[in-house]
Amino acid sequence: MLAASISLLANAADLPAGMIKTAKGNAAIEREGQKTPAKTGAALMASDRVVTGADGSVGITLRDETLLAVGPNSNVWLEKYAFDPTSHEGKLDATVKKGTLGVISGKLSKQSPGAVQFRTPTSILGVRGTEFVIDVKDGE
Repeated sequence: MLAASISLLANAADLPAGMIKTAKGNAAIEREGQKTPAKTGAALMASDRVVTGADGSVGITLRDETLLAVGPNSNVWLEKYAFDPTSHEGKLDATVKKGTLGVISGKLSKQSPGAVQFRTPTSILGVRGTEFVIDVKDGE
């Protein structure tokens, strides 16, 4: 059973982590050194960064139904993401370098407490199923 779960998670890593549902203003996805405009319907992969300008914002839905709202002047890095839709197991690690990120947790944090973490330059937040906002000021 464990080997089957590991195999499913490995295959899930090849799938998009989620999708851009809304994008406004100056917003981009950085992937493998390339920057592309964040547009509605664009796939978001594990290891992507979402960067917004002063007038930018991005709404993201991940495969486990986690909702992310990236605010203006933000830099958010989706470090790791894996989700098994059958067992609802996996992992979500993200870093908010600066700016704001609103989160409504999905199936992953409900099924696998401790599998979801958000980092800032000064802290680590473990998610157990909730809604919250992270706000990182410049210089923190």
